[in-house]
Amino acid sequence: MRAGFDNAKYVKLQSEHIRERIGHFGDKLYLEFGGKLFDDFHASRVLPGFEPDSKLRMLMELSNQAEIVIVINAMDIENNKMRSDLGITYDQDVFRLKEAFESRGLYVGSVVLTHYAGQKAADKFRKKLAKEGIQSYLHYTIEGYPSDIPLIVSDEGFGRNEYIKTKRPLVVVTAPGPGSGKMATCLSQLYHDNKRGIKAGYAKFETFPIWNLPLKHPVNLAYEAATADLNDINMIDSFHLDAYGETTVNYNRDVEIFPVLSAIFEKIYGECIYKSPTDMGVNMAGNCIVDDEACCEASKLEIIRRYYESHNKATLDNTFQNEVYKIELLMKQAKVSTQDLKITEVAKELAQRLDAPAAALELADGQIITGKTSELLGACCAVLLNALKYLAGVDHEVHVIAPEIIAPIQKLKTNYFGSHNPRLHTDEVLIALTICAVNDKNAQRVLEQLPNLSGCQIHTTVMLSDVDKKVLKKLGMLLTSESVITVHR
Repeated sequence: MRAGFDNAKYVKLQSEHIRERIGHFGDKLYLEFGGKLFDDFHASRVLPGFEPDSKLRMLMELSNQAEIVIVINAMDIENNKMRSDLGITYDQDVFRLKEAFESRGLYVGSVVLTHYAGQKAADKFRKKLAKEGIQSYLHYTIEGYPSDIPLIVSDEGFGRNEYIKTKRPLVVVTAPGPGSGKMATCLSQLYHDNKRGIKAGYAKFETFPIWNLPLKHPVNLAYEAATADLNDINMIDSFHLDAYGETTVNYNRDVEIFPVLSAIFEKIYGECIYKSPTDMGVNMAGNCIVDDEACCEASKLEIIRRYYESHNKATLDNTFQNEVYKIELLMKQAKVSTQDLKITEVAKELAQRLDAPAAALELADGQIITGKTSELLGACCAVLLNALKYLAGVDHEVHVIAPEIIAPIQKLKTNYFGSHNPRLHTDEVLIALTICAVNDKNAQRVLEQLPNLSGCQIHTTVMLSDVDKKVLKKLGMLLTSESVITVHR
């Protein structure tokens, strides 16, 4: 896929713009970071050329000025809320985030537990933070938030929260996921700073929706598809239109909460310097798109992938059906269908012809590779091996995994692990390939092609096991699957 986004320009332009925003305030800027800070794979898919760690690189440009505060909702700790993309809990992700930031030379000042109400799991987590030498603070649920402004902006509201001691002019407030309370944390700090005579400001950094792209631009529609489970809706920022006569795009939660934010700012400062939600933002991504057509194509494919993902979830749990309906509507708005993802039709045609599960994979050069289910391998494993052979220039008929390697693994699965399915999963196939590569040059050449699968799209005619999905994700592949559940006898 050709690049549509200038990443170097983005890092430079974005860091400069944040410096300018810091200069608008006196002593400190609290910058709420929405979305993923250093592993934004959604952005890299819909804006080809955007690096997943671009925002982190941008912060590294500001490392001497920046301090990071990680926010986590105490209720999420209590409920063991998971990051589905990583398979870890939010409290585990706090330590992961801290380590990742510090490994890049960024300073993490503290962790804030929001919505604290004496949760035992939160207390245990706080002790763990203390043991690691990490400063933590407690913020409480405010009755009537965000509507009861007189209570919120008072000693019984924000005033109850522990004051976060910060050292640097730029305080980046981030979190493991949505609903953590980042905005409330920033506003609480503004209240406390104002009481202490510290001139502080607030800004928001959300990559999507991109405010200076049209409302129904595929990039913005792809964002709606990505947040279908949150029911986010892109909309025209009416406040910005009224104030400046300029049409910009924001999302419903920011537009709906703006009158409340404006009232809170007025209560704290006596005035609100922002006239719209768009004013609060600092995102410059829209200014770094260099090939709009490439970004549109990439975004349309992302909407299709989100459709398959939601359809798979709804097949397993009918409560996700509304998510499917929403993405179907977005597909109509983007004028796309599943047929626009070429490999879906190739895989389905092969499965129908063979009356067995099949898979298709598109390589970077546009070559489409197929695979079918056999006695030894599932369709996913077969297409992976076929693709790796093609990339390595190894003949399709050459066996790169010796039968004497496969047979013991199958025996282990069926005789000792009680599996009814003797076929190898992708992780088992790759381990077997690695063993064969010790003495087989063809296997070694095939194994060395693994990095070239990153970014490739793969489609299967049946839903895969969690093991297979995790392996494909680790390889950086983009998976879609028909909503067909296989039953192994």
